[in-house]
This record gives sequence, structure tokens and C-alpha cells, in this order.
Amino acid sequence: MAAVDNPSKAVEWTMAEMINRPELLKKAKEEVDRVVGKERLVQESDIPQLNCIKACAREAFRLHPIAPFNVPHVALSDAVMASYRIPKGSHILISRMGLGRNPKVWDEPLKFKPERHITSDTEEVVLAEPDLRFISFSMGRRGCIATQLGTTMTVMLLARLIQGFNWSLLVNNSSINLKESKDDLSFAEPLVAQAKPCLAKHLYPI
Repeated sequence: MAAVDNPSKAVEWTMAEMINRPELLKKAKEEVDRVVGKERLVQESDIPQLNCIKACAREAFRLHPIAPFNVPHVALSDAVMASYRIPKGSHILISRMGLGRNPKVWDEPLKFKPERHITSDTEEVVLAEPDLRFISFSMGRRGCIATQLGTTMTVMLLARLIQGFNWSLLVNNSSINLKESKDDLSFAEPLVAQAKPCLAKHLYPI
């Protein structure tokens, strides 16, 4: 379930944020057109070159986690972490929101800024975060076993939505409402936007 739910929610949040920032959506579309072109659909082999697309998905994982906390873990022995003593048997909950929106780690943590994940030293953007500055697919010995699958699903879905359609707000809307639901971290209101096909008809599966 997580393999489907996590990528789909991340893509939904990413698309909403990008539609609210047309210049970002345009930049991502230009990247896909440059790397892939308009004669075929995005393939898995294209993913390493789609840094802008991946940076947008990575930022969605940071800012809009699928759940407020990670799956609980139990300490098997006494431990000390960041000067805190953790007794054996303690139940450990890691705040996904607390990590991803930490102002001590992230500049303007509540703002969607994919460019923060691309620097002059960046060779390839990855969706996983080994330094635990946010949680995408969990980590460690008991982390998600499908990180690669989840990454591929997320990037492929996002890239094909951007490649295959020109996205815009509905005529009467000035922006997409990014308010979170009171029950979980999904949208308070369904995401609704306008999509117009922009590739040759034979590239759209019937």
C-alpha cells in the first residue's frame, strides 16, 4: 500500500505546488523536452538526467510528508543520541513534519523551493535523504525495502504528467488551495486543475 500511496500523494502535492508557480512548471517541462523530446514518453532510463523533476518531488517529500510520524521503533538497548539518553525498551517516534520543516536545518522551511536541492556540486538528485533531514521512504536496517521502486514510480508519474499535458488553473481560480486536511496530511480539498494534451495522439494509451 505504501508503495502506491506515498508516491501518488507526493506527486499530487508536487503538481499543486508547481501549478501555483507556473515558472517552475515551465522549467520542469523544458527539462523533459530537452532530455526526452516529444517523440516518445519518459522512460526509466531518463530518470538520472531529470534533476529538476526529482528536486520538485524531493521537496514535496520534505514539505508534505505522507504521515506526521514515522513507524514506531523500540530501542533494543540503552543508547545516547544527540546528548539524550534513550533507555532500553523506549518506543521511538520520529516526527516527519518536525524534520522536514525544521527552521534550524531548512531556510524558509514552509516554502516550496526545489532549487534548494540542486547546488553547483549536485551531480544527481536523489529522493532518499541519508542524513535524516527529512524522511521520504524511511531508512536504516528496518527502512522501506522499496525505496528504489517508490523513487521510480514517483519520478515516472510526475515526469509523464508534466511531459504529456499543459497544466493550468481553472478559469475562476487564482491559485490552488494548499491547506492540509484536519484528519491527515492530504489535501483539505480535492486537487482540481486543467490539463491539455500537448503530444502526438499516438503517444496517449487508449
